[in-house]
Amino acid sequence: MSDRLYDVVLYGASGFVGKQTVRYFADHVSPEQVRWAIAGRNRQKLEAVRDEVGVTVDVLVADSQDQRAIDAIVAQTRVILTTAGPFALYGNALIDACVRFRTHYVDITGETPWVRTLIDRYHAQAAIDGTRIIPCCGFDSVPSDLGTYLIVRRLQELGLPCKQVKAYFQAAGGFNGGTLASAFNLYDSQGLAKMNDPFLLNPVRNQTQAEREQNRDPQLPAFDPNLNIWIAPFFMGAVNTRIVRRSAALFEDWQESYGTDFTYQEYLKFEEPLAGLKAMGLTAGLALFMGAVQQPQVRSLLQPLLPQPGSGPSEQMMNEGWFSCELIGTATDGRGVRGRIRDQGDPGNRATVKFVCESALSLALQIAELPGGQTRGGILTPATGLGEVLAQRLRRAGMTLEIDASVLD
Repeated sequence: MSDRLYDVVLYGASGFVGKQTVRYFADHVSPEQVRWAIAGRNRQKLEAVRDEVGVTVDVLVADSQDQRAIDAIVAQTRVILTTAGPFALYGNALIDACVRFRTHYVDITGETPWVRTLIDRYHAQAAIDGTRIIPCCGFDSVPSDLGTYLIVRRLQELGLPCKQVKAYFQAAGGFNGGTLASAFNLYDSQGLAKMNDPFLLNPVRNQTQAEREQNRDPQLPAFDPNLNIWIAPFFMGAVNTRIVRRSAALFEDWQESYGTDFTYQEYLKFEEPLAGLKAMGLTAGLALFMGAVQQPQVRSLLQPLLPQPGSGPSEQMMNEGWFSCELIGTATDGRGVRGRIRDQGDPGNRATVKFVCESALSLALQIAELPGGQTRGGILTPATGLGEVLAQRLRRAGMTLEIDASVLD
């Protein structure tokens, strides 16, 4: 791909998150190092973003449904980064072109039923060609997937086969309209039923009933006596756990196994006073909200009150937001290690932008150093497609990714 005009094209660059990717590239990427452009369906809006950010980059125009125009963009770049969701509505032409032109791809989707369709349609061909198609490179699902990868490999360095990893999240921030639009599209497309499959994204194989029960999503808050904290189901767990399990299954197929009967689960974590009440209240509130938005009449009343596509939290809220992901990996003999991923900034926007931009730059600048070398391809995950390279880039970008050297007994 050395003859391509661009290293990275940012598609959807006039959207709420898309504008932030333009600012990130402007602030962190040297024009001599990376040749990049911005793209979307509206030239006027794209030029306004370019002028607002104050960068001199090319503007490329293609509607997401115009396959010929999308092809013309994809053929010119080594990497596509897209933030244009819902991805089940606006991502298909991009993926199809990326596979045909052997252009690497990253996005910020959490739409796992759509990712399943990509696996079925494109994984085999992308694997043959060495094309890395990596969805879910935002807060969905980099902390979960990359954190688990680092924990498991640390245990293996110590000669300890991993049995399970559990992640405990805390976060503060807000939602943008694009995230909510993707969620509503899942409801409208009947995608929720598919999301309930704990092995939705795994290579096709028969899981036993015991395996399915062992990996079932938590439904209720509980007190964890081992950690002395209250935990509750994490609303992104139905996305993140599927990505982590796909990573584990792919690594097993490549003889780089996480461990026999490996399991992963994640939770929200509550430590403050009245933690139990907060865990119960949040779980009940989320269940009520999910039930309400599935009722057309109720949703029609709620939707005008929620952030609309193209809008999101204020700059102050995004700057004051934060997230923390604590991971505990347990070996087959009961010993374990602990790790942390955390950063300042709203997780759905600031952290997501850092995750996806550094993912794209990993592909553009360090392809030979990525897991599996230059030949690995397919519908991959952050761990299987980017691995330690992404972890190092995120650390250099100011994010905390720590794995304790000491072993927990």
